[in-house]
Amino acid sequence: MQTSCTTHPNVSKKKERFPFALLCLTLGAFAIGMTEFVIMGILPNVASDLSVTIPQAGQLITGYALGVAIGAPVLTILTNRIPQKPLLCILMAIFILGNFIGAIAPTYELLMGSRLLTALAHGTFLGTGSLIATQLVRPEKRAGAVSMVLAGLTISNIIGVPFGTMIGQNMGWRASFIAITIMGIISLIGIIFLIPKIEQTTEASLSKEVRSLFQPQVLLVLATGAFGACSMFTVFTYITPLMTDITGFQESSVTWILVMYGVGVTLGNIIGGRLADWKLMPSLIAIFSVLTALLFILSGVLHYPVLTLICVFLWGAAAFAILPGIQLRIMNLAHEAPRLAATSSHSALNVGNASGAFIGGFIITHAGLAYIPLTGALMAAIGIMGAVLSYNQVEKRKRVVN
Repeated sequence: MQTSCTTHPNVSKKKERFPFALLCLTLGAFAIGMTEFVIMGILPNVASDLSVTIPQAGQLITGYALGVAIGAPVLTILTNRIPQKPLLCILMAIFILGNFIGAIAPTYELLMGSRLLTALAHGTFLGTGSLIATQLVRPEKRAGAVSMVLAGLTISNIIGVPFGTMIGQNMGWRASFIAITIMGIISLIGIIFLIPKIEQTTEASLSKEVRSLFQPQVLLVLATGAFGACSMFTVFTYITPLMTDITGFQESSVTWILVMYGVGVTLGNIIGGRLADWKLMPSLIAIFSVLTALLFILSGVLHYPVLTLICVFLWGAAAFAILPGIQLRIMNLAHEAPRLAATSSHSALNVGNASGAFIGGFIITHAGLAYIPLTGALMAAIGIMGAVLSYNQVEKRKRVVN
């Protein structure tokens, strides 16, 4: 727990090793991001090899998202009394096992089961890893440490997914899962030897965790993060038809557009962490406002390729600049027992992801593809209201107390 834990005495003596410890968490997040999204690039290969249709293979993505949304809070509750470092090792072991089973799965059903098993570790690993990261750095660097862990997810979209897709297309889709399994093993070794022991000064309390999660302010920030994720996936899910059918790019150019987008989200994640360490809620409100404005602008420049590319890059940066601030805000509000709240944020974000894809599809069917960015902007605008409401309520309470 954040406020009920102290780092091992050796931490201060080995302060120079903290970046290496954080890199172990970043690598774990990288592997998690890769296993979530690489399936999109090898979907036809999986469908052909297991004799299922493309839509059936696509359910492997849906199943994983549901596994994350449900698994994060459930697994956190079940493992509430396990200290953070051993829990992190158990979660990475689950992740390794799930991907290994996926690599050798002879049937679609077993592959789906392996995806669900792997998804259980996703949110709890990122939530627990974020909590540990904040304890490895000075208090004023906590959001930066969280952004370093989450950077693994963003970098996986630039490097991991294209690399895993290339391996899967040239060596068979199972090789992609083997590569992810190896990365998981390397991350686990690093966690064992480089992450310091986190000593709990008070006993873990499930009732405190549940009360912390269900604070109105925590729920408000979770909803705010969900609307941010919904805004992103309303557009990102349909980025290929937007770029080809409206802007006029060739389909072969979409890969490079996605790489450019990935660079933007990585930079945004880092910048968002630094801004959150500087001024948490004002920066979060400002970033939501920039995100909303960029999506409104994107809806008006889709027929201009250069302007569209600029907007897509900046939009990606703004979308992911939100994440470190949301995570830190939740941990601050649930400071007495933050583990369940920290992991539940990833459930909320995945609910936002799924909702965004659904809303985007609905808009395409009933209004048209061109209205997708505008819809994403409206979702982000709701995020602004949530961030402003959270900030005003907490500041008002502080003024009353003082």
